[in-house]
Amino acid sequence: MATEPRRRAARVGFQPRFTLMLLYVSALTFVYCFALASPVVYRFFEIGSAGGAGPEEQALLAEAMREALRGRLWIALAAAAATTGLGIWARVLPGLRPPR
Repeated sequence: MATEPRRRAARVGFQPRFTLMLLYVSALTFVYCFALASPVVYRFFEIGSAGGAGPEEQALLAEAMREALRGRLWIALAAAAATTGLGIWARVLPGLRPPR
């Protein structure tokens, strides 16, 4: 009685899907925070283009951006999580697509 040859199991490599998902959420959070604060940044760049930006202007810009994002960080985080979830569902995010 002949035994059947053993099949090799498919080789599975390291797939850091959770780490990639966290990177996508943090990058998109940064993008949405910048989008929420872009009117303030645009106004300061408009004002700053007339003269050089000194340390006082940079401090004012930092404070204005903190004020623009105060209370809105959760909005940016929720939008980033929703965008990442939609990207995973649509299978468009590299590294998070299921194997075929």
